[in-house]
This record gives sequence, C-alpha cells and structure tokens, in this order.
Amino acid sequence: MTLDISSSRAGGVPPLDVTYTDDPQVLARAAAEDYSMHIVPNSWRTSRSSVSMAWFGLMSAMFFVVVGATVSLSVGAADALIGIGLSVVAYGAINSVAAKFANQTGTSVSLFSRVVFGRAGSAFAAALFGITIAYYVVAEGAIVASALHAYFGALPIAFWALVVVAYQAPLAWRGVATWLDRLNGVLLPLYVVGLVGSVVWAIAEYGYSNDWLTYEPEAAADLGVPGWWYAFVIYMGVWVVTMMAWDYARFGRPQDATFNARVSFGTPFYVVTLLINAAVGMFLAQTITIAGPLSEESAILGIVGMMGIWGLLWVVVSQTRVNSGNFYLASTNFQNFFARTVKFSMPRTFWVGVVAVIVYLMMLTNVLSWITTSLQYQGVLIVGWVAIALTHITWMRLRGIPADSLEFRPGRVPAVNPAGVGAWAAASVIGIALVLFGGTFGAVWASPIAFVVAGVIYAVALKFRREGWFTMQRPHDPRDEVDDMWEARIRCHCCDDSYIAYEMDRDPAAGHAPICLACASDDVEFQRAADREAAASKASRTRAAS
Repeated sequence: MTLDISSSRAGGVPPLDVTYTDDPQVLARAAAEDYSMHIVPNSWRTSRSSVSMAWFGLMSAMFFVVVGATVSLSVGAADALIGIGLSVVAYGAINSVAAKFANQTGTSVSLFSRVVFGRAGSAFAAALFGITIAYYVVAEGAIVASALHAYFGALPIAFWALVVVAYQAPLAWRGVATWLDRLNGVLLPLYVVGLVGSVVWAIAEYGYSNDWLTYEPEAAADLGVPGWWYAFVIYMGVWVVTMMAWDYARFGRPQDATFNARVSFGTPFYVVTLLINAAVGMFLAQTITIAGPLSEESAILGIVGMMGIWGLLWVVVSQTRVNSGNFYLASTNFQNFFARTVKFSMPRTFWVGVVAVIVYLMMLTNVLSWITTSLQYQGVLIVGWVAIALTHITWMRLRGIPADSLEFRPGRVPAVNPAGVGAWAAASVIGIALVLFGGTFGAVWASPIAFVVAGVIYAVALKFRREGWFTMQRPHDPRDEVDDMWEARIRCHCCDDSYIAYEMDRDPAAGHAPICLACASDDVEFQRAADREAAASKASRTRAAS
C-alpha cells in the first residue's frame, strides 16, 4: 500500500511517498548489504537463535584459548582465573547494556558514534573499528596459514596465506541473518568437539595433573599490581568486543532485546568465551609439548603436532567461524568510513575484497611480531569509546529519554560534538602517553585510566551541554510526518528506494524532497544546505527570543 502524505501536514513541502511494506529492491540488496549504511528495520530483525549463532562465532577465536594460558604463565593460575572471572562479569555487564541499546535503536557503531562525536568523530570511530578488526583478521588468518604450512609443508607460507584469504573472505559476502548464522550454526558442534577433544587427547597422551590449576611462575614479574588486576587489564585490551557486539545486536528483534542482552551478549556467553577457553588453554600449555615461548602460533602448532589432521581441522573450523565475522565487520566499517569521508560509496561486497587484499599483504609481513603493539594503542582508544557510550546510555536512561529518540542523521547533527570529541581526545592522549612513557606502570594502568577519564569528562560535559553540541535544529522532520516512524517507508528522491521514516530526512538542496540516510551521508550539497538551514533556524529562534 502506497500513500501520499499531503504537503499541508508537512508544512508546504513536497508530499511523502509512503508505504508500509518493504521495498523489494532494498530487500534484494539487503541479503549482502545487511543495511550496513542504514538503520535495520524491524522486518529485517532476526530470531534469538539466528543472532546467537552468528555472534557465537567469536567464542571460537584461538586468541581466547592462548591469552588465558599466557596470562597464567605471567601471574599464576589462581590470579589468572580471578582476573578472568572479573572480566566475565565486566564484559557481561558492559555488553548487555550496549547490546540492548543497539537492539532498541537499530544503529551501528558508526551511526551511534555520530550522536556522541558528530559527523567527523563518527568517521574516525568507523576507521578505528575497521582497522582493529582487520588486524584480528590478519592475526587469526595467519594462525591457519601457519598450521597448514606446518602440516603440509613444501609450499611457502605466502601460498597458504593466499589459500586462507581466498576461502575466508567469500564467507562474508552475505549478511548476518542470511548466511553467517547458518555457517556458524553448522560449524559450532565441530568447534565444541574439537575443544573437548583437545583436552581428552592431551589427557590420553600425557596424562592428567592438577599442576595447571596450581601453577605459579618461578620468577614473577614485578608488575606493581596484584596478578589478578594485571589479568583483568590484559582482557580490557580486547574491549573491541563491545563494538562487535553492537554491530551484531542491532539485528535482534525488539521483543528479544532483554533476552539477547542477558544471554546472547551477556555473562553466559563470556563464561564460555573467556573462562572456559582460558581454562583449556591453561591446561594445554601445562600439558602438551610446545616448541619455544608460548604464543598463539606456537600453541596452535603444538595442538596440530599432537592431534594431527584432527587438530588441523579444529583450527580451520574455529578460525573460519571467527574470521567470517571479522571480515564482515571490517568490510561494513570500511564501507562507512570511505562513504562518509571521501564520499566513495561501493557495495559492502567490494569492501570485503579490499579487506581481503589488505589482509593478505599484511600476512606477508612478520605480523605476529608487531600487531600486539599496534593493538595496545588501539585498545586505549577503544576503552575510551566504550566509556563514552556507556555514559551516554546511562544518562539517557536516568533522564527517561527513549532510546529511539537518538539523532544520528547527518543533516541534523553537527560536524563535531565537543563533549564526546573532547572526552575521547583527552582520554586517548593520556592513555597513549602512559603506554609510550609509563613503563610497567603505564602498561598496567593506561586502559583503566583512559576509561575513567573518558567517562568522567563526558559526564561533566553532559552536565553543561549545549543544544548545538548534539543536534542541528531544522524544520520539516519526516519522523513527525508519519504515524509510525518504524513501520512507514518513505521513498528517497536520490536513490528511489524506500526506507523507514526513522532514518529519513528532507533535502533542503532539492526543495525539501525526502532523502535516505545513506544518500544524505554521501551528498555534499545536501550537507551544505542543511548547515545553512540549521543556521537560519537558529538565528530565527534567537530573534524570536530577544
């Protein structure tokens, strides 16, 4: 059913072409694009099991198996388990809040970042997220390449890296609800069998001992903090998981928001992902033969050496699960960054190819020797983002502001939000300085201090906020012109596709014809006209008040 909303209701501007069913052209593209440049409408939301299966790919990252073992070797088993347990609680609390908000709003990390940082700041957030995830694609892919190279030999590592990229990248060509949920659902039992099988195999070959639970390093490093706190801080370095959870949770159905927040993205998930994986890693590190210092690569080679082809199969399955999602997230954020900054808009599948090329070239370097250092700096930036996001969500809840009242449309948010940008910049500078110059103290305290500084500064800024920091007031809002902004679809005058009114705006550069979120983000003339209209509206309000 198509309706015209009359110009009288919209204040003399062109009528809206409204329908209450999905645009077939939009649906056809959504199978691959997954509304990556748009708000996810309720009709594209998917079931609890679908969201869970897609998201649960993360739990099979070998990183979580190895990092638990590495922390245990540094601080001892008891302190490691305490720190990991605290991380489970923190991850569960933080990500349940973030996931529920993403579910309620349908926003991506990039779109929400517009709210707290403005248009320019959100582009940086998308770049940070995309680059960080690309690094994880490289690291996890390099593990598979190393395992294949070690098992089959002969051919050079560059060949196996190409094989890994060539088979993993296409797995991200389709979206969460049309492919990733099915792929990870099929591979999940194989991962569980491999995880349990590695423990059983190790016991059968080497015997069982409780030494892994009582292990203490002979010469403990002087960390200046309790070992459990050091373990907790190590896991803070992976708070990019909050951004990842956000971009998956937005596909959940509104009626499942609480369940998804508490279960799929909450504490139960992290009990498995952090605690159980770490326990397996700690046990294997103390049981099987590993050549050289413990690292993600040496641990995987040890598993393959013990289990043979079955160990290799487990590695391939586990890393396929996690990297299909990593390729997906990296591609969506690269797509958002380039569309918003240089106005270069291409389908998400194009960006999967770009990420694949970048990943392959990076895999040809000695990636595992430098990627940890890079991620340490990016981790400081990410904990600042998490602090600001949590502070903003909490502020909205305390004031009773509905989640879906967010303003993220490019024609109605400023280029820079000084509250968010100021808090993020201050926290990042302090955190990076601590990493660079703080020695052991800086390594342990950079992320916690950056988190606190970002949250406190942003909370204070909210106390003294100005209207113009968060929104540009303009007339003629399509949200106000329809009965239900989540169900009414409005045709865009640029792309001729229809999207929900929640994301639509009016284009002052085209006689106030309706324009969708993606087209508005790419259109320089629209942005200039919107800025002028907002300035004129502000001047008019100032004159009326004086």
